[in-house]
Amino acid sequence: MKRKNSDITDPADLFKHQQGTGATRRFHPVYKDYLPPCNNACPAGENIQAWLALAQNGHYYQAWQVLMADNPMPAIHGRVCYHPCETACNRDQLDGAVSVHSVERFLGDMALKENWQIEKSKTSSGKKVLIVGAGPSGLSAAYHLAKMGHQVVIYEAGPVAGGMMRFGIPAYRLPRYELNQEIHRIESLGVEIVLNRKVENLLEDKQQGDFDAVFIAIGAHLSKRIDIPAREAAKILDAVSFLHNTASGNAPQVGRKVAIYGGGNTAMDAARTAKRLGAEEAIIIYRRDRDHMPAHDFEADEALSEGVKINWLRTIKQMDETSITVEKMALDRDGRPQPTGEYETLQADSLIMAVGQDTDSRFLQAVEEINFKKDGTVIINDNMMTGAEGIFAGGDMVPSERTVTTAVGHGKKAARYIDAWLRGENYQPPEKHDLIEYEKLHLWYLTEADQKEQQALSSEQRQENFSEIVSGLSAEDAQFEAQRCFSCGNCYECDGCYGSCPENAVLKLGPGKRYRYNYDLCTGCAVCFEQCPCHAIEMVAESADQTNGELS
Repeated sequence: MKRKNSDITDPADLFKHQQGTGATRRFHPVYKDYLPPCNNACPAGENIQAWLALAQNGHYYQAWQVLMADNPMPAIHGRVCYHPCETACNRDQLDGAVSVHSVERFLGDMALKENWQIEKSKTSSGKKVLIVGAGPSGLSAAYHLAKMGHQVVIYEAGPVAGGMMRFGIPAYRLPRYELNQEIHRIESLGVEIVLNRKVENLLEDKQQGDFDAVFIAIGAHLSKRIDIPAREAAKILDAVSFLHNTASGNAPQVGRKVAIYGGGNTAMDAARTAKRLGAEEAIIIYRRDRDHMPAHDFEADEALSEGVKINWLRTIKQMDETSITVEKMALDRDGRPQPTGEYETLQADSLIMAVGQDTDSRFLQAVEEINFKKDGTVIINDNMMTGAEGIFAGGDMVPSERTVTTAVGHGKKAARYIDAWLRGENYQPPEKHDLIEYEKLHLWYLTEADQKEQQALSSEQRQENFSEIVSGLSAEDAQFEAQRCFSCGNCYECDGCYGSCPENAVLKLGPGKRYRYNYDLCTGCAVCFEQCPCHAIEMVAESADQTNGELS
């Protein structure tokens, strides 16, 4: 049945059904900016589309500067981020997402090679901020606060900075050179990192150090415990300690056959690390199936390719010196595992527990105004402040997704709220533009261009040592990959509107300034709208505000 015009509410949709030009023009074009899905999905709040646009033209230093405005550790993120931006990428619906993480890694590595630096703040606020924890969230907050002109001191309980980036992520995924260099660059802004300095009494440390504000970012370093009946000789380790000790050069003896209990990314890392330490067999035991595992799919693929075995739908009942008894599970209608009463025995010299981590927030319980959830995470308000005035918190120790990128995003957000609070102001995040979807793009001009792959070690080579598995892109491939970006929802001055307008109603304003419309000449024919590949032009009803025909 044909729709009536009165049934159509979207002006652009209405335009397709009721056109009018010239003296009877009912619609006119306006330039508009939309929110690209990659930017929207990034937990660190990167302006991905902006730095990709610079990289695709070979302006790598400028691209790195835009990237560093949001994320101080691109060489790290290009390696360890799970890149939700790529999952959201509109191009994934055509021939594969833009490999954002590989271009980010390229820029991060080039910055280290060329020794690019971020300029220090030329003015001092006179304010002093204490950060507890030198993990990704604490380092990120320190970086942004230092750029804002604040004096920043980090108290780190461990002997070296980096947190779980250093002790929870194996070197084959994150080489220590890149980690150390990006931490050093943050220190070069004047950030002081005090190592082996555990905070026991927060209020006392705040007062004695004359700190105006505090950001707590201690992470989640305590392995959750599950009681498993075991004989005294059974060797049970926790995954966090196992990875920490291995990274510190004190790898424990795990034996020929190792079992790992859990289905997350930490379990995959523990199994792959055990193989590198000489275990002939590493078996992951997980109580649900692959579709319900918390680990990212590619993590499981990589583990399997390295010879790790995964026993799905199994739960451990008991363990002795040489074997583990497991019960088979079956999923119910809700996808939850239920016991079947069937058992089997697996041979194992040791068991690594990888069932999650908790945060050690006990030292904060002396601060009466701070409240906690049952799992020990700290409750914060919308400004990332705890119940105690001037004490903020972020990263793994607050309820959130536990990834490096999320933690870095928390650090940036906290810095903005802390900065505003120190100045007696309230930070208001800018309003987001509307999200642009794949269906709105006009990709008439496009030919398919497959994603550039990064070279990787073979599965046999990987098991020999902790060398980095994936190598980065060349400059040529990185530029090509950046050029695959659609620039969804934002004008990139392709001149499509300018060249297609039959009335010469589109005016060029110069490089970087985009265009504007001369509505005295525009007939509302919508050729420019149809030609715009990234949907940076919208057709609106004549009654709508014309905004002078310029892009904001």
